[in-house]
This record gives sequence, structure tokens and C-alpha cells, in this order.
Amino acid sequence: MTDGIREIEVKYRVAEPAALIRALAVKGVAFSAASRQDDQAYAANGWSYGQSKQGQAFARLRTQDGRHLFCVKTPLDNELACQEHETEVLGRSEMHAAILAMGFYPTVRIVKTRRTARLGDMVLCLDEVDGLGAFFEIEVMVGGGRPAQQVQAELDGFARSLGVELERSTEGYDSLIRSASTVGV
Repeated sequence: MTDGIREIEVKYRVAEPAALIRALAVKGVAFSAASRQDDQAYAANGWSYGQSKQGQAFARLRTQDGRHLFCVKTPLDNELACQEHETEVLGRSEMHAAILAMGFYPTVRIVKTRRTARLGDMVLCLDEVDGLGAFFEIEVMVGGGRPAQQVQAELDGFARSLGVELERSTEGYDSLIRSASTVGV
């Protein structure tokens, strides 16, 4: 990915995934078959939950369909508007060791079943996240200086137009899993 291109997304907890699938089908959207993703999230040494993520680099090591993907995301405007760099790697354990050597530490494991679809320039994801439940993500790649909040407001408008019960979240899955694991502690 080239500099200046950002991944901007909105995320929602979904009460009834079947209702969402029906609402999107009316718009001609059909989701892919489900695929299992096993993600290990990493933070830079010195960063901890409770601190701002803005401007901090975070790594992710994903295994999906026998492939391993290494990604570094840097939240710019907010947690869901990031500069992102991703590449395939050959060995998960070797990459894990390299990530540790680069000064990152593992934070949380995120395991989910994901179905995807495209509508125009939007990538739509319907996720079943272990320990969290069903979520709907809308992602776009944006260049130039468009404010992330403006793009997120447009994506939110689309999501709300579906007429399905959605609860918006401004946090990534790692933060949501971390919060869920510390409830009652």
C-alpha cells in the first residue's frame, strides 16, 4: 500500500445477522463463504491499554486458509482510521519471533469467522468473533486529505439505511476483547 492511502472503517455489533444479510441482499450484496481467521495482535513495548493508540504502530499476524499475513497498522485520526501495510509471510512462528525482536509484545488473540462482500468501493465484513459475537464492518481505502470522521459518517449513513439493529463501536476487536476479558476483574 502506498503512503497517503488509509483504511477507514466503521464497526457494529449485530443483534440479528440474518436480518443484515437479508437487507444487503436487497441491494444485490451476497457474502462469500465463511473463512476462519486466527489473529495475534501486538503492541509496541512501552504502550499499554488505556493509552491513546493514535500515532502508535500495532502489528498483527493472521493465519487464514493456510496463509500467514503480517500487518502493521498505525491509527491516525482514530482507532478505526489507519495507515496500513500488509504482506504475506511464509512462517507464522518465525514471523512471531521477528515481531518480538522488532520491539512488539503480544496483546490478545482474535479468532473469528469472516464472510466478505463488495459494494462499490466498500468492503463489507460479517464477522462472528469468538467470545464477542456478531459484528458488521464496512471498510474503504481512502487517499488524499478527506477527514476520517467525514468518511466514517458516510459509511455510518449507509449502515443506518439498511434498517437493521446495529450498535456502533469505535474500538477495534483487540480493545473489545481486552475489555470483555477484564469485566468483573
